[in-house]
Amino acid sequence: MTVNLSTEALARASGRRPWIVVAVWLVLIAGAVMISGAWLQDALTTEFKFTNQPESEQGFVLMEERFRDLRKANEVVVVRSEEFVVDDGRFVAVVNDVYGKVVGLGPDVVESGFNFYQTGDPSMVSDDGHSTIMPFVMAGSLAEATDNIGLLVKIVGEADESEGFRVLVVGDASVANETNEIAESDLAKGEAFAVPVAMLILVLVLGVLLAAILPVILAVVSILLALGLTALLGQAMEVSFFVVNMITMMGLAVGIDYSLFIVARYREERALGREKIDAIGIAGATASRAVFFSGLTVVLALIGMVIVPTTIFLSLGIGAILVVFSAVAASLTLLPAALSLMGDRVNALKVPFVGRISGVGSAGGDGGFWDRISTAVMKRPLIYLVITVSLLIVAAVPFFDMETGLNGVSTMPDGTDMKDGFMLLERDFSFGTVTPAYVVIDGEASREAIDRLVDSIDADATLGLVGVPETNDAGDVGLLTVSLMGDPGSEESVTAVHSLRDQYVPDAFGSEPVGVYVTGVSAFNVDFFEVTTQYMPIVFAVVLSFSFLLLLVVFRSIVVPLKAIVMNLLSVGAAYGLMVLVIQKGFGAELLGFQQARVIDAWIPLFLFSVLFGLSMDYHVFLLSRIRERYDQTGDNAGSVAYGLRSTAGIITGAALIMVAVFGGFALGDMVMMQQVGFGLAVAVLLDATIVRSVLVPASMKLLGDRNWYLPSVLSWLPDVRVEAERHGG
Repeated sequence: MTVNLSTEALARASGRRPWIVVAVWLVLIAGAVMISGAWLQDALTTEFKFTNQPESEQGFVLMEERFRDLRKANEVVVVRSEEFVVDDGRFVAVVNDVYGKVVGLGPDVVESGFNFYQTGDPSMVSDDGHSTIMPFVMAGSLAEATDNIGLLVKIVGEADESEGFRVLVVGDASVANETNEIAESDLAKGEAFAVPVAMLILVLVLGVLLAAILPVILAVVSILLALGLTALLGQAMEVSFFVVNMITMMGLAVGIDYSLFIVARYREERALGREKIDAIGIAGATASRAVFFSGLTVVLALIGMVIVPTTIFLSLGIGAILVVFSAVAASLTLLPAALSLMGDRVNALKVPFVGRISGVGSAGGDGGFWDRISTAVMKRPLIYLVITVSLLIVAAVPFFDMETGLNGVSTMPDGTDMKDGFMLLERDFSFGTVTPAYVVIDGEASREAIDRLVDSIDADATLGLVGVPETNDAGDVGLLTVSLMGDPGSEESVTAVHSLRDQYVPDAFGSEPVGVYVTGVSAFNVDFFEVTTQYMPIVFAVVLSFSFLLLLVVFRSIVVPLKAIVMNLLSVGAAYGLMVLVIQKGFGAELLGFQQARVIDAWIPLFLFSVLFGLSMDYHVFLLSRIRERYDQTGDNAGSVAYGLRSTAGIITGAALIMVAVFGGFALGDMVMMQQVGFGLAVAVLLDATIVRSVLVPASMKLLGDRNWYLPSVLSWLPDVRVEAERHGG
């Protein structure tokens, strides 16, 4: 059974009616820009939530329904003087002045707050008497608090370093606000690096300025459309603000790459003497079809993220899927229309001495660097196979030392008010005063059980102070507040949550007819770590299964998908290992401008697997499509491998370098998690497009010979959706 997925017909139709296609896209982009401007900012949130019900979520929901909202943003203003102590008049004046101005913002901004001079609580003063804290609860949700926190930050900033005092604020909303600002700065920094470097690589690959501009335009179009779709989606669900970074990064990477392959194939066919519309049609039948299946492969891999029950994975997965969908749609319709309008002007503004790297117009010729590489590899395929596999395995070894967790406020850039406030609070008090653990008791517990829990906590030096037990008006929900050491993702906080859940709570309430939940930010992080660990094998199974089935259908071979999966697992494993070696262990981190981190963020390995597997399959689809195209024409396996490699090597190398530049640009940001993501993606793409594609693929295909294309007879019923043979000659 043959299924006609005619990307050729779509390309020819777009090429014959270019102005209609361009007009439709202009309307789409104008609408997307208007929607983004009106709705995107309101659709984004700094809150991460579960879509299932782990213990921390159950505790939060119970309190919201029957007592009070524990998700309110807590802020702590820290006042310190090296000269004065809290009893001095100058110190009292500064504290009262700041407190009065903050409370004066009104109940719509600040719900409640107090200071040491009101309570006399000695825990609000540091041991040396030179620091005090003022806890505040912001009004509204975290998103509303984040919108309003600038007012409080302004008051604190005006008081900071006046009259020799340090006045800083740190808490849920202030951290979220400054993290948002750093993320926006990193995004701008990544774009400022990636776009010029991508343009330079495009010029080197294509040799002409006008053709080099097209892929960048298509990438921008894809990003704008995806942002508009995200803004629409955000009206129905909460979307993480990191989705903007994700869409921009992926949009630049795949948008430029997909367009590059099609533009290069069009120019190649024109160089062979094809008429303009025929060149567009052939590019549509070959490169565009490869783009379609490549994009489908990426989308199927990204589905792995969508099934993880957290809003962060759901947001990143959907954002990436939307921008890949947009890039494919633009490449299959808008790009052929643009090529039709430009015609041979696509070759305008030639740059001397460059452009030969792609081999455009000479794909079928012999000689050249990549031809020599493929010839050398296929003369001694077993040796090259053993060497490359060994190198990838060695690179993957550090992966087994990977420590996952959360890089919190302590890993934020030095010199930021957020980090300075955290360091001061942690030194003189404990950051756990901002993000405590909450023990929520569902039911009427005995006083003896509560006392047993309090005594256990007081006896544990790794836990902080326990607040006064609280109950709701109905007396059926109790609450204990426990301050923790370190920031919410630190090893100390995680260990404390496990101690409460696994030991102290069961020991205290074992015989009581009540439900007890340990919740709070640290407990949320513990549940998040457990969810990512639980879903890792599920995501692996889903991504591998979908990828296998798609490649099985596309190439009508059971060997090709198995081999591609093994190779991609090798490159992903090597990327994991190198990320651990550089980021976690610190080898070369300072040289590359990265911050060494104690842990790899828990969400990153799962995230990287989905994205890397999709992007790695990109190059396999492009390369194997060209090899299969030639094999269908000649039946010569070895010759087809050599032809496919030399005809795509320059373009794939250029495309890979563009992706490396894009991901590397985002790795230059200040946020540790973006450094980890950018470095991991860049390394994996580089490995896959060089060692795997130029050595491992031809070596393995030479050794397997015609068995590469083996399809069991029992699977002959599969639909035939292969890239068309090169029936036009070439």
